[in-house]
Amino acid sequence: MNNKNSLPLPTRLFRTGLTIALGLFVLLLASCQQAKVPANYTKSDQLPKIYPEYTNVTVPINIAPLSFELQQPASQMVARYSFENDEIVCGGEDLKACPDIDDWKQLTQKASGKDIQVEVYAEKDGQWTRFKPFTITVSPDSIDPYISYRLISPSYVTYEELTISQRSLETYDESVIYDNMLCGDEVNGQCINCHNYQMQNPNRFQFHARQQHGGTFIAYDGEMKKVNMANDSLLSAGVYPSWHPWLKLIAYSTNKTMQSFHTRDINKIEVLDSESDLMVYDVDREEVMNIENDPHEFEIFPFWAPDGKMLYYCSAHFEYSADTVNSAEAIQRGMEIKYSIYRKTFDPETREFGPREMVFDAASLGKSATLPRISPDGRFLMFTLGEWGCFHIWHRDADLWMIDLQALNKAHNKEQLDEGTMLIRPLKEINSDNVESYHTWSSTGRWLVFSSRRTDGVYTRPFIAHIDANGKGTKPFELPCADPDYHRQLMKSYNIPEFMRGPVTIKPQDIAALLKTDVEPVKYVQHLHK
Repeated sequence: MNNKNSLPLPTRLFRTGLTIALGLFVLLLASCQQAKVPANYTKSDQLPKIYPEYTNVTVPINIAPLSFELQQPASQMVARYSFENDEIVCGGEDLKACPDIDDWKQLTQKASGKDIQVEVYAEKDGQWTRFKPFTITVSPDSIDPYISYRLISPSYVTYEELTISQRSLETYDESVIYDNMLCGDEVNGQCINCHNYQMQNPNRFQFHARQQHGGTFIAYDGEMKKVNMANDSLLSAGVYPSWHPWLKLIAYSTNKTMQSFHTRDINKIEVLDSESDLMVYDVDREEVMNIENDPHEFEIFPFWAPDGKMLYYCSAHFEYSADTVNSAEAIQRGMEIKYSIYRKTFDPETREFGPREMVFDAASLGKSATLPRISPDGRFLMFTLGEWGCFHIWHRDADLWMIDLQALNKAHNKEQLDEGTMLIRPLKEINSDNVESYHTWSSTGRWLVFSSRRTDGVYTRPFIAHIDANGKGTKPFELPCADPDYHRQLMKSYNIPEFMRGPVTIKPQDIAALLKTDVEPVKYVQHLHK
C-alpha cells in the first residue's frame, strides 16, 4: 500500500514544498499572463470589493506584492497598478491579481513617497465595468525583512501540531524554525510557547518547550543550549519572555495557567492564571532570581525599555477568599481580574531593580491592560486594553491603545489623564470591531505588526500599519500572500508575530536534537551578580 504518510518526514516536506511551489507558479502564470486593460467599459463610483482589503493603505517600500482577489460576481477581472508611465497589469478568470515580484519592486521603488494607483475592471454578461480607483501609498520607510510567529490551530482542537515559522516580508518565502512534532510521538506530546529575540536579532533568540523533553531553548551568536528552569523557589519555568536590550538577561513571568470554556458568552475560550510572578535569568551564569512575587498580585508580561534601564510589566491585585490558591475560584471570579501597567527601574551596572511604579491604572477604570511594548525611541507605550483578564487574544472587546511616555513623564497630575489629553488614547485608526491583541514594534519604530481577528472572527492574522513620529497610525493591511485566498484556506492562527532583522539559520532538527538532551536545573539566587 502506498501511504504518503508513511514516507520519511524530509521526503514528505520536499514533496509538499514542491507541490506548493508548482501551484504558486501556475497561479501567478494564470493571473498575470496576457491580461489587458479593456478598451470599452462603464465607470462605477463604488470601490471594488476585494480580499485582502488593500484599498488606500500605506506599505513599506520593501514589502512583497499586494495580491488580491475580486469578491464580486464576474467572468474575469483585470487590475492595473500604475505610477506615472510605469504599470503592472494582472488578472484572469480566477479573479485574482498577482503582480510579479520583480515588476512590483521596480514600481514601488519609483513610487517611493508617493501613491500607486490601482484600477480594477470586471466583466459580467459581456460588459466591462471600471470600479472607482484606489491608491497604495509607498512609504520610503523600509520594514524589517522578516517576521516569525507560531502557526497553531485553535486550542480547543489541538496544540501539538504547531510550528514556529518565519516569513520574508520582501517575498512570500516561509520556512520552519522549529516543528513541535519533532520531539513528540504517539504517546507523548510537546508544546512550545513564546519565542523572543534580543533587539530583533535572529542569532539571539529563545523559546520554551513543555511536556515531552521540556525546557527552554536559547541560541546566542552560534551557541545553543537547553535550560531547565524548574526550581522550588519559582512558580514555573519561564513563560512570557523579554530580552534585555544588550545584557545577557531575560525577564520572564512564571505562571500557573488554566483554560476554561464559556457556553453562552460570545468569547468561547478563556485562559487565566491562578498565580503569576516575575523573574530574571542570567544566560551566562545560569542563575534565576525573583523580581516580583507578591502572593496577592498576578504579575505578567515583562518588557524592557529600549535604554535597558526600566522594566515594564502588568499586574492584577487578587485575593482568594480563603487566602489559599484555588483555580476554580479564579475561574469563577475571572471578570474581577483586571491588570494595570507598572514599571521598575533597573541599574545595568549593579543589576538591581527599584520599587514598582504605577504607569497606567487600568483597573481603576474597570479595564484590564496587557502586553506593554515600548517604541525603539522610548516615547510610546503600546498595550492591549480589554474588559478583564490577561489573555485578550480571545476577547472581542480587546483594542490597541497608546501612551505618550514623553508627555506622561512631564505631566504633573497623572490622575487627570484621559483620552482627551492625547497622552493616552485608543488607536482608532488601527482598531477594528474584533480582536486586536499581540503587537510588536519594528526596529525603526515606524511599523507595527499585530494579531487581529477582524477578517473572520476565528483566526488571528498578522496586520501591519505605519506609525509616524507623532504616534499616528495608518490603515492596517493584512500580511500579503502569493495566493490572495491563502489565509481563508489556512485553518491556523498566527500567534506572537515578532520582527526579525534576518532569518534564523539553525536547522529545526538541530534544535530538536538539543531539546532531547537532559540538563541540570538552573541555580536560584537572591541577587544578580555584577
